[in-house]
Amino acid sequence: MSNNKKQIEDVLIVGAGPIGLACGLAAQKRGLSYRIIEKGCLVNSLYNYPDTMTFFSSSDRLEIGDIPFVTTLPKPKRAEALEYYRRIQDKFDLTVQLFEKVIDIKKEGPIFSVKTNKGSYQSKQVVIATGFYDLPVMLNVPGEDLEKVKHYYKDPHYYANQDVVVVGASNSAIDAALETYRKGARVTLVIRGPEVSHRVKYWVRPDVLNRIAEGEIKAYFNSQLTAIHPGTVEVQTPLGQVTFKNDFVLALTGYRPNFEFLEKVGVQIADEAPRIPFHDPGTMETNIKGLYLAGVVCGGLNTHLWFIENSRIHADIIMEHIRAGM
Repeated sequence: MSNNKKQIEDVLIVGAGPIGLACGLAAQKRGLSYRIIEKGCLVNSLYNYPDTMTFFSSSDRLEIGDIPFVTTLPKPKRAEALEYYRRIQDKFDLTVQLFEKVIDIKKEGPIFSVKTNKGSYQSKQVVIATGFYDLPVMLNVPGEDLEKVKHYYKDPHYYANQDVVVVGASNSAIDAALETYRKGARVTLVIRGPEVSHRVKYWVRPDVLNRIAEGEIKAYFNSQLTAIHPGTVEVQTPLGQVTFKNDFVLALTGYRPNFEFLEKVGVQIADEAPRIPFHDPGTMETNIKGLYLAGVVCGGLNTHLWFIENSRIHADIIMEHIRAGM
């Protein structure tokens, strides 16, 4: 439930992902009043990861607030990460309001007014830590609005005995291709570039390359999906266009920050790719005094620039800057 008291917080944090929680911990540690508002569940982006996902990083690199993240495996799984961040929130009694969407942020004099779908708040500073997982990069091809097209992948069983096209060459696409193949799907990879990305987890990439070499997973390289129909898809390949049977398309081509929201609240964004939002890397403050960015949102379309492990420092950078200015 929303708390609509009109007290003025020192900091309002938009987003309760790992970096938003880290900002809450850093504010709490410095005696700053704060509030975290999240439009979904706690660590919503991680919750929406595939059920079987294994992180690329070791657990110590996913820690926030100097709180140990202990796992039994070298690489933690999604369920372990959800448990870790939930326990962080419980242990420190972080002020988090879930399933409440921030609609607008306006600066009125020295104070920010933050409007949500449930109420309104006032704060001296605001941190936007919204990540990039909510908006998929669209293919922009005919038929993309068909029900059989999915931009998120959860569980492979759903695709058993189906003809599945997976679009993409990075971790999410390759994991989905391998997992659905092993549950009995007939999988075709459509990859824009000449090869499977070298960013794919080092223990996964040889696996998919072997499956492709053996013909167990079909792959079209230097190719693009050009049209989607109820029972078929069209793919432009170096040898010409091909049309083949299809039941589902997993368009796992990546995600992007909510540029529209950032622009609405006044954050300057570069017109050219990678469209990095303006912020001072020394303080994380945007062109609007008192409005900060934290986490992967800082990278714009360059979603391989920031991760939990290298952006968790943003929390301390921001709260130190705020504390020093009080």
